[in-house]
Amino acid sequence: MVNENKTQPTAADVDAFVAAAEPTARREDGERLLALMRDVTGESGKMWGPSIVGFGEYHYVGTSGRQGDWMAVGFSPRKAQMSIYGLKDSPQGAELLPRLGTYTEGAGCVYVKRLENVDEQVLRDLVATAYAYHQGS
Repeated sequence: MVNENKTQPTAADVDAFVAAAEPTARREDGERLLALMRDVTGESGKMWGPSIVGFGEYHYVGTSGRQGDWMAVGFSPRKAQMSIYGLKDSPQGAELLPRLGTYTEGAGCVYVKRLENVDEQVLRDLVATAYAYHQGS
């Protein structure tokens, strides 16, 4: 069973998307997170749908048989908080996550209100772990 995800990679400009994020604090955190993910992954990133910046790509097969392609790690500078994808997908990521700082969890992502409230080195380690896990490293 192959069901295509609604959220697909696009050719939209990543830098322009992050530069347009509101409010100002979210844009600033988005720019910091963009730089961090570029540094850790060695990729420039691409837009997934209209509102997610993703790095890397992998093919998944869910327990239901559904399969598709998804980003290895990514983020969205949403108005209320930053949504960060991929950090808790691996056993190593799940183990590191409690050391991150102040965050909440959704089904598939981690929510951070301000990057100043998290340990940047732990965040870098989480991004590196997620990226390597999904790239098969």
